[in-house]
Amino acid sequence: MPHIEQLASHVADLIAAGEVVERPASVVKELVENAIDAGASAIVVEIQRGGMSLIRITDNGCGIAPAELPTAFLRHATSKLRTEEDLSKIGTLGFRGEALAAISAVSRVDILTKQPGSDVGASLHLEGGVPAQVQEIGAPEGTTIRVQDLFYNTPARLKFMKKDSAETTAVAGLMQHLALSHPDISFKFIKDGVESLHTPGDSRLDSAVYAALGRDFAKGLVQVKGCGGDIAVEGFVTAPLNGRGSRSMQIFFVNGRFIKSQLLTAALEEGYRNQIMKGKFPGCVLNITLPVTQVDVNVHPAKTQVKFARERDVFDAVYHTVMDALDAKGGAVSAPKRVEEQQNPRQDFFQTMDAKTYRESGAQSKPQTVFHQTAKPAEKAVWNTEMRAAAKAADVQPTLPRYEIKRPVASALGKAPASVAATSVKTELLAVQEERPAVREVFAPVTEKATKEPEKRFTPAIPVVQERLDLPQQQTIQPPMEAPWRMAGEVLNTYIICEDEHHNVWLIDKHAAHERVNFDRMRSAKEPPMRQTLLQPIVAELSREDGGLLLENQHLLSQFGFGIEDFGDSAVLVREVPADIDAADTTATLEEMAEKIRTGRSLEERRENLLHTMACKAAIKGGWKSDPSELKVLIEKVQSGEVRFCPHGRPVAVRLTKYELEKMFKRA
Repeated sequence: MPHIEQLASHVADLIAAGEVVERPASVVKELVENAIDAGASAIVVEIQRGGMSLIRITDNGCGIAPAELPTAFLRHATSKLRTEEDLSKIGTLGFRGEALAAISAVSRVDILTKQPGSDVGASLHLEGGVPAQVQEIGAPEGTTIRVQDLFYNTPARLKFMKKDSAETTAVAGLMQHLALSHPDISFKFIKDGVESLHTPGDSRLDSAVYAALGRDFAKGLVQVKGCGGDIAVEGFVTAPLNGRGSRSMQIFFVNGRFIKSQLLTAALEEGYRNQIMKGKFPGCVLNITLPVTQVDVNVHPAKTQVKFARERDVFDAVYHTVMDALDAKGGAVSAPKRVEEQQNPRQDFFQTMDAKTYRESGAQSKPQTVFHQTAKPAEKAVWNTEMRAAAKAADVQPTLPRYEIKRPVASALGKAPASVAATSVKTELLAVQEERPAVREVFAPVTEKATKEPEKRFTPAIPVVQERLDLPQQQTIQPPMEAPWRMAGEVLNTYIICEDEHHNVWLIDKHAAHERVNFDRMRSAKEPPMRQTLLQPIVAELSREDGGLLLENQHLLSQFGFGIEDFGDSAVLVREVPADIDAADTTATLEEMAEKIRTGRSLEERRENLLHTMACKAAIKGGWKSDPSELKVLIEKVQSGEVRFCPHGRPVAVRLTKYELEKMFKRA
């Protein structure tokens, strides 16, 4: 049996560091929270290569006494706790006293600090957790910590780091949350020499939201403010019409600390019940304030989860505050056009104009060519002279107000010029005079009687010789076999009703059926989907987490027809989208695809999830008015057994037998 021995302090420090320092964003979080606890009103964060090569945090807080600098980097050394009773009323962001020790154990650290009123500052260098001598040095008031070569002495952890772009995105998302949780502090974030975020620090949450989340998100917000007992809720939520494609823009703070909570998410979405579209999620920036004795923040190493002493009271406070704010604001938002009144805006599944309508519209728009109004005087004289000569030979009194061409002489691009038409008319008349075969009824006089009586056709004196055409023997085309089902109609612009040969009645969800058809087609396709290059690229404003995730999987999205580029901050520039996707749904589609990528456990599962999203977005929607021809195609797919379930596993059709219907009406 192996002997039990105490680990060396260096090994113990590396293990502890692995629990606290997961990635560069973990370092930034711990150091910025220390700066906030130090009372800073301005904090600057600078990183290079995602924080792997350099992290520098500068604040104007209270600083550290030179004599206490070595102690600050010891494990379990802190100025924020003294007794065990303090654990039940933690009001600071940092409190465990492990952050500086863990960071210095896996990197090279330099710290420069000066307290207000001191003449000189102090600096200290640490490498692998081993401190050098404290030195006096001139410095501004506050603290600057420089972290270099993160995980240089732990190669096992280093090889699991993601690309620099992914680590940068993680730090940027963290800075968003920190800036929103403390609008009274001016935050500046610089990545690779470029300023990415700068908040004014004017104590206004709307200013911080505008700077951190962008104009598009900020302009569609509803302010909420309320309380229940000693629990206060304050912040902003998105209007119901501005629902998001994922929950990535739901940001919660408890006593100024960013957390993730299923309880708060459920309370928020419950406040939107019956007010937001299905499949859309509200966004928010909410700060919940409650007594520190009613919340435990020491339940997770990263301190991103908390436990409430009175969960029901917290739920009710968030739920009622959000619902009351939306009810008060509801009248100010104009309602969109009703879904059932929309006429399939895409027009890409079938042509919705039937043949009869097309012919009628074509007949109405066919040009009526009257050459008398467009011909020159000389041409009119030729017509009248030749018509009188022909009429005299036929013993018919001609009428010469004007003459209408029954078969308009037109070029391939439209109506022929008047001169060309006149020449053609003259040629036909000369053919009659010279006793050459010509076609009957080329001209018909247009008179006032023409509207009341049948037209009197002009017949040339010379008989017309009709050429006999030798046509190939006609083949009889057999009509298609009648389908063993009959479409009875559609209800609610969503469900198709049909009857099969066994007298069963079917209700078919047209969106679910079409979604399955799209999914099977896309999955079996051997070629990548067709792309449409946008004339004007779309700037998709996403959360930093979603934007970074999509850019990290840029190659995977390209396989599905999306051409995206980094547009700075959390924005993504979209240049190409799949031909099946409406360009207006680009942002919502990308949000959903980011969520699918995030939850996919393997590459194959991610591909399946992305296909689900694309098939759903390309399908006809419930509430659209559809042409009967496209509905019949869906019925055929269902009746043949090809389509039974949608890609998410829901049934696409419900069958009612004749006996079941008769039983409902007490006929059986």
